[in-house]
Amino acid sequence: MSEQHLHSDVKRLAFVLLPNFSLMPYVSLIEPMRIANRVAGKALYEWGTYSLDGNPVSASIGSTTAVDGSLSNMGEADITLVCAGIDVERGPISRELGGILRKNASRGKGIGSVCTGAYVLAKYDLLSGYRCTIHWENLRSFREDYPHIEVTSDIYEIDRNRYTCAGGTAALDMMLGLIALHHGVNIARETAEILMHHHIRSGEETQRFDLEARLGVTNPKVLEAIGMMDKHIEDPLSCQQLAMTVEVSPRQLERLFRRYFSCTPGQYYLRMRLEVARDLLRRTSRPILDIAIACGFASTSHFTKCYRERYRCTPTEERQSYFWSKQEKIEKGASGTAVAGPITTGVGAK
Repeated sequence: MSEQHLHSDVKRLAFVLLPNFSLMPYVSLIEPMRIANRVAGKALYEWGTYSLDGNPVSASIGSTTAVDGSLSNMGEADITLVCAGIDVERGPISRELGGILRKNASRGKGIGSVCTGAYVLAKYDLLSGYRCTIHWENLRSFREDYPHIEVTSDIYEIDRNRYTCAGGTAALDMMLGLIALHHGVNIARETAEILMHHHIRSGEETQRFDLEARLGVTNPKVLEAIGMMDKHIEDPLSCQQLAMTVEVSPRQLERLFRRYFSCTPGQYYLRMRLEVARDLLRRTSRPILDIAIACGFASTSHFTKCYRERYRCTPTEERQSYFWSKQEKIEKGASGTAVAGPITTGVGAK
């Protein structure tokens, strides 16, 4: 790419697709750029898509996407985004990708991630001192693995030259936000209208519904108690402590939980902690003892007993069965049938 081109008004983005990347956020990033070019009647953005080896990449849905080249063909970009999806936390590290991202960052270029790609940036130590986000399903395990990194539950984060997005449709909002930043609110709004996206969310919006919407419960005491449980997974509170916090008697709190969930607060709390443990077993390689302690169990024997009663298998069996089922899906996905053509930049394309 020529020096003249790099200093023009055209912004160039490079997308690195990792195996099992999430297709929706990837498309949600590209479509707004295509439409912004159409709205402006000229090229505001150019982009290229790359894989580690230049071969097509299988998405998490099983289809494959053709790319413009390998990392060696990528050249310099204003912003480079790593697009990831399932099981990225267990994947190997590409030294070449790490070198490229570090080089771009040292030159003041933008680097970032989509969906679970924050794991990749964290592995390369490119998020220390920066605020970031990741998909809510990976939020707790990411915090466990990288306690020194500030990670939020916002839909996207832009911190200086770091761009991270939680995935899904949040990628659309992040790109519309960048279009507004680069070329003004009017172009961003017109682009959003063509996409029939009537409300451009700010990055500060949270990823998940609030507890009331998720649980279908409106009682403020119950919601407050569950919120306290979620904050104290590692150091569980007693029923009496929970009751004191939400200012009801232990007996009244138990009546409320039996009414809404047909169980005691203690039973509900234990189920929450085991769900967190199951997620950590599947998404991290942390020792089982560490996971047990992180979820409020004093010993692996107690943890294993409770886990078997809940899920009919031990934590070790859970981890092994999950790993092998994922391997089987990956092998089946490698023969995906749908292949997307290479992405091109079309100023007036519809």
